[in-house]
Amino acid sequence: MDGYIIATIIKAALILGVISALAGFGTFIERKILAFIQRRLGPMHVGPYGVLQIAADGIKLFTKEDFIPSGANKIVFMVAPIITAATAFIALAAVPLLPEFTLPFTDIVVRPIVSDMNIGILFVIAMMGVGLYGPLLAGMAQENKWGIIGSARTAIQFLSYEVVTGLSLLAPIMMVGSLSLIDFNTYQASGVGSWIIWSQPVAFVLFLISGFAETNRTPFDLLENEAEVISGYATEYSGMRWGMFFIGEYANMITIGFLAAIIFLGGFNPLWIIPGGLAIILKVAFFFFLMLWVRAAWPHIRPDQLMWLCWKVLMPLAVLNILVTGIVMMV
Repeated sequence: MDGYIIATIIKAALILGVISALAGFGTFIERKILAFIQRRLGPMHVGPYGVLQIAADGIKLFTKEDFIPSGANKIVFMVAPIITAATAFIALAAVPLLPEFTLPFTDIVVRPIVSDMNIGILFVIAMMGVGLYGPLLAGMAQENKWGIIGSARTAIQFLSYEVVTGLSLLAPIMMVGSLSLIDFNTYQASGVGSWIIWSQPVAFVLFLISGFAETNRTPFDLLENEAEVISGYATEYSGMRWGMFFIGEYANMITIGFLAAIIFLGGFNPLWIIPGGLAIILKVAFFFFLMLWVRAAWPHIRPDQLMWLCWKVLMPLAVLNILVTGIVMMV
């Protein structure tokens, strides 16, 4: 039992460290990819090809003055960024990141998942839903009325697209008959032909669209809208508190990539001659790149268009997909 606890702590610490580093590296990759698509250079001056810009940004966040505006609820103001970052990392606890492997020169088998729970999908979706409280409390804790409005807009968007996310996954869950992500991976172990995306293309598209909305990515980036002078729920934040919101955002992007890869694209099963561990890394990298590509190529949408798309298009399609799947399974 002690060995299990120690192994779990080591896994959690590794996930926290690696995903945090990837989140920081993701900001650099995003700036470079956006620059390439828009015919710019991006970061170039700090280190070779601007690669040390990551370290410069990190130093800036840790050393920048951290202040709490007068009139703000100090406790809630300080806790809100922690909720956003913590829930993003907790959600990864039920996600199998790589296939099992044996440590070199030992007989120790490592399972790269913190907790293989039989309700894995439900746990991940629940944790991402709880992440709503970070931006909501951040805006409400401010004296700034623009921050309050931004937090209200955030709550509306998150709550709406959580519905689509849950409904889009019901049909694949009906097919597999389990909420465990390990079982989803096993279900698709026969090869590319057994991937769930072929039998559930509608669910895949719905999940991907709602994933963009839940991670605050263009064209659904109304949570912290760059087109506005103010910054939504993060208007009065600075330094590392501001950075924690965006560490949470990038961690959620990675989580959505893993979920899409495991549920719809064969998970960490081998892909032809590509071993399973490398295969799932490539799949997650593709989804990460797709989010950046869409940001560079797609315009923002208005809040009313966001709600119209959710409640009048995506949710009816998700319900219809569930009904069709149920009828086909019964027949």
